[in-house]
Amino acid sequence: MKMAWLILWAAPLGLAQGPLALSMKRAVEMAISPEGNTRIELTGEALKQAQSKAAQSRAALLPDVEAAFSDQSRTANLASMGIKIVVPIPGFQFPTFVGPFSTMDARVSGTQSIFDFSSLRRFQASKVGISAAKSDLDTAGEQVAGQVARAYLAAVKADTDVEMAQANVTLSEAVLKQAENQKAAGTGTGIEITRAKVQLANDRQRLLVARNAGRTAHLQLLRSIGLRLDTELELTDRMQYTPVDAVTLEQARAQALEQRPELKAQQERETTARLSASATRLERLPTLAAFGDYGSNGTGFNNSLPTRTVGIQVKVPLFDGGRRDARREESASQYRAEKVRTNDLREQIELDVRLALDELKSADDEVKVAKDGLSLSEDELTQARRRYDAGVAIGVEVTDAQTRLERARDNQTEALYLYNLARLDLAQAMGKIRSLVQ
Repeated sequence: MKMAWLILWAAPLGLAQGPLALSMKRAVEMAISPEGNTRIELTGEALKQAQSKAAQSRAALLPDVEAAFSDQSRTANLASMGIKIVVPIPGFQFPTFVGPFSTMDARVSGTQSIFDFSSLRRFQASKVGISAAKSDLDTAGEQVAGQVARAYLAAVKADTDVEMAQANVTLSEAVLKQAENQKAAGTGTGIEITRAKVQLANDRQRLLVARNAGRTAHLQLLRSIGLRLDTELELTDRMQYTPVDAVTLEQARAQALEQRPELKAQQERETTARLSASATRLERLPTLAAFGDYGSNGTGFNNSLPTRTVGIQVKVPLFDGGRRDARREESASQYRAEKVRTNDLREQIELDVRLALDELKSADDEVKVAKDGLSLSEDELTQARRRYDAGVAIGVEVTDAQTRLERARDNQTEALYLYNLARLDLAQAMGKIRSLVQ
């Protein structure tokens, strides 16, 4: 993995030689690495945020210790405080303005929650939130792997289309040469040469279109992996038919419900919502906390005396204008909404499995039909060219057979692409696409 990134970073410096050889397995590994696809990076940051929130929730259950020091020089207006001192001495009045005087206080204070079920339940919910974030990261890895595998498959198809288009151009050139030889031998006509040239021009046009589509597919693959767009790729995998182990609907559905990471994440979000709703309900209970402080107080360090405070605080919620009741209703509604989402996701998973199985069966049949069609088209063209050489057929028969062969090639490429795409869809529906590409 690190070697691949060294190659990519060395390319701008002129240290890399040739295109980057890339298989589907390697493409997926690079995409789901921490420095790969953007979605993986964002989901990783979301996990870190969930861990930080859990630490914040845990802090409400731990001691809170603070140290403070103050040294002040003050003056005061006693009259403004309602203090009036009368001294029974004729002609003497106690001053209302006093100071300046100094006060010093150095103190350590702390509080510890003893009985607060609401904070405890919030901490439990935050821990489940971490599990949900990990499942989300697993979900992102599965979905990014599917995205990259599909992009790789599309790029392989595009390369195969280029190869087929080039083969069609080569065939058209051979047919044109055959038509020119027949005309030179006196058994062909000019219209047959013109028809062969038209076919060659069409095939060259399709080759240009296929090459442009191939470049687009490679760029899309690079973007999905998270690589530089000026990276030149050489895809090592080829379009091929790989049989899939037979699996029943019940087996596929059971595996999907067990392995799909997004279902695990949703179930954990439902648990988090349930615990949060419980924490809101527990706010109605009294809370108990201990507090205390110890320090030195006086006009300075030389004449300060140690002082302390120790106590227990009980808070009993009585009336807050209905805020707690509103929060309870809100959290209960959020919990019900998460339950609805969980049930909906279960149904969506079953739909995904059913559709993927149907698509795979249909694509498998298409591959078999396309293979037979290609074999027949190749035989037809071979026989047509022999008949044309023997002078018992005209050039139209060869051109028609050539057109049908090109269509058969396209059909086979498309059938293989749809079959492999259906394999990816089934693996994604069952939650094991990463194991498939490994």
